[in-house]
Formats: sequence, structure tokens, C-alpha cells
Amino acid sequence: MKNYKNYIPFILLLLTLKIGTPIYGQNKIIPLWTTAIPNAINNASYTEKEVIKDGIVTSISQVTIPTLSIFLPHETKSNGTSVLIFPGGGYSHLSIEKEGMKVAKWLNTLGITAFVLKYRLPSDLIMEDKTIGPLQDAQEAIRFIRKNASQWNLDSNKIGVMGFSAGGHLASALATHYNDIAYKTDYSISARPSFSILIYPVIGMTNIVTHKGSQTNLLGINPSQELIDKFSNEKKVTPDTPAAFLVHATDDMVVPSENSINYYLALKNNKVSAELHLYEKGGHGFGLGVKDTSQFWTKDCVEWLKANSYL
Repeated sequence: MKNYKNYIPFILLLLTLKIGTPIYGQNKIIPLWTTAIPNAINNASYTEKEVIKDGIVTSISQVTIPTLSIFLPHETKSNGTSVLIFPGGGYSHLSIEKEGMKVAKWLNTLGITAFVLKYRLPSDLIMEDKTIGPLQDAQEAIRFIRKNASQWNLDSNKIGVMGFSAGGHLASALATHYNDIAYKTDYSISARPSFSILIYPVIGMTNIVTHKGSQTNLLGINPSQELIDKFSNEKKVTPDTPAAFLVHATDDMVVPSENSINYYLALKNNKVSAELHLYEKGGHGFGLGVKDTSQFWTKDCVEWLKANSYL
């Protein structure tokens, strides 16, 4: 049975956003969907779970109600650029603090408005088709931001996406599948990101390069070749794919660096602007940078954003 109970009163959205009045400050949380959540199956026993450390929610799983956390820089510092962030977690959980909230606060220091998407993780228990569940949320989120850009004094042509690990797969999926009809919408607004920032991303779904956990969670245990090809995003790059900034560590033993390399080469072959930083050391899951050479990727990213007129 479809979940027709997932209606969020529109008045809640109006009260939260204070439509017509620009809001400034951090961590305003709003529901993503104001209508029935598409592709949803009602399952009362499937409830959201949080991991809390030192009073901070670090990880979230079993998401059923997607939300957007809005992080606004100071009014005088905002430069009109915005970034929609997809935390990673192998499509089994969301590393919401390290690859979400912390990243949003860093972007705020650059004058960038940030949105952290708590997206639904693929599951047959709550989705009619789990392969498109995360993409539905991603498309809706960027359309929502673009539709309401004036509320935050944003440039609708400078809305980027940023993803870590499996979140990088979702970001690259949005960059290559933005025209896919993943759900019915009244929006005539494009879901195409202006640019993408991909940090140790899962890109391919082929067994040679993929992160097996992400592949299984998204596509199932024995996915067809057609499904593997569809979500191997390096195979879906066209000349219209957004420009990308990619970061990976050579010694990443979880998600092979070939994911970023293959995507970079696909962009290059399609004459799409791209920059790849492949560090000698760093492993996987280094977030904003912890140690080794990868700890300075944020500085390289700032220079790329400046070079492309996003800062």
C-alpha cells in the first residue's frame, strides 16, 4: 500500500521558512516534501534511528521523512552561491555530522549558503523501487532550493551539490540523471546542479570499482547489468553534465580511487570542466581533512570555487 499518510501540512512549511522574510542563522530544519512522499510504502515498524556521541547526532539510519537543514552565512557575507550536501554512509546510514553539518558550517565561512539533505536510504521495506528513492529526494531538494532562491538571496545559476562516499554517488547521479522523471512534480524547475564537488565518491556500480555495500544497498544482491550500467554514473556523462571538483586518496581501500578517475576522464572526454586531486595518502572518510596530504583538499576546493566565479 502506498503511504498516503505522509502528508506534511503546508502551513508548517510556511511557518518554518517565514516565507517573504529572509532568515539568517544556522540549522533551520524543514520537511522536504509538502505532498505525499513518492514511491513510499507505509511501514510502522520502520523508524528512524540515531547514533549520538557527546550529545551530538553523528549518524542517522532508517530515514522515512527527508528533511533539509539550512545553514545561512551572515547576511553581509552571503555571496549568492549555495551547495546541497549529501552525507555518505554506504547507503545504509548517513554520516550526518562529519559529512553534513560540519561541512555546512565550513561553507558558511566562505559565504556559501548550505543545505544538508537527510535523504531516504534505499530499502524495499519503505520503497516501491529503492533504486530511485535517494534520487527522488535529491531532485526535489535542488528544485526546492532553486524555486525559493530569492528567499535567501541566492543565484539560481550557482546551486551546486556536494557528496561524500555514497553521498558522492548520489551527487553524481543527480549531475547525470537530473532529467530523469523520477517522480511526478508540478515544478517546471530544473534539477540540474550548477556544479558538483565529489569527495572520495562512489561513482561506478560495476564490481571492479564499486563499493559493494553501496551497490547492494542501492541495487540489490544480484542486480541486472542494465541496472548496474544505469547507475554507473561515469557512463552517463554528457557535454551537459555539470563541472566537477573531485578529491580521492590513492590508498583508499574502501572506495577505489578509480571511481573519481573514471568520472574525471568521462568529463574530460565530453569537454566538461573538471579538476581532480588524487592524494597519495588519506584513506577513506577523511571528511574535511584529518591527516596526511588529503587534509588540505579544502584549500584546493576554495581555489577552484574562486576560479569558477562561485566565490
